[in-house]
Amino acid sequence: MENGKNYSFQIDESNHRLIIKRVYPAPLDQVWDAFTKAELLDQWWAPKPWKSKTKSQDFKEGGKWLYAMQGPDGEQVWSVSEYLQIEPKRSFQVMDAFTDETGKVDATQAGSIWQNSFKEVENGTEVSNSISFNSLADMQAYLEMGFKEGYEMGQQNLIDWLNDNKNK
Repeated sequence: MENGKNYSFQIDESNHRLIIKRVYPAPLDQVWDAFTKAELLDQWWAPKPWKSKTKSQDFKEGGKWLYAMQGPDGEQVWSVSEYLQIEPKRSFQVMDAFTDETGKVDATQAGSIWQNSFKEVENGTEVSNSISFNSLADMQAYLEMGFKEGYEMGQQNLIDWLNDNKNK
């Protein structure tokens, strides 16, 4: 992890993959729930001043999470995460894509496969996100739209939420 910050962000161009690791200062159960329950995701997922709003979620293999990131001026960016594999409290894999509000995938935008892994460590819970793309161009498009900065903001929102909800 970088700089003793319990965080790393790696770009693996040869495999069209982003690898993000962060240790969150909370127990595994709480971090798992924050990543898998819509009512909690909506409290931290979007970078401020944007907000995440879930339209539907069915957290099971083959299920989907359909949500919008809503901007301060009323703009909406819709996405879907389709749950491909779930190992409770250990990992889950999703196919992530931009959509319209009905969940129809926007084929003009790059999609990705996220492998999310969770493990207890001495000072909290380590979450590893391995995000794979079909091509280097797709990955670069994701980065150019501000993914790294936006995801880091969302991660900080989660840290703040975890700190605000300790012992609850």
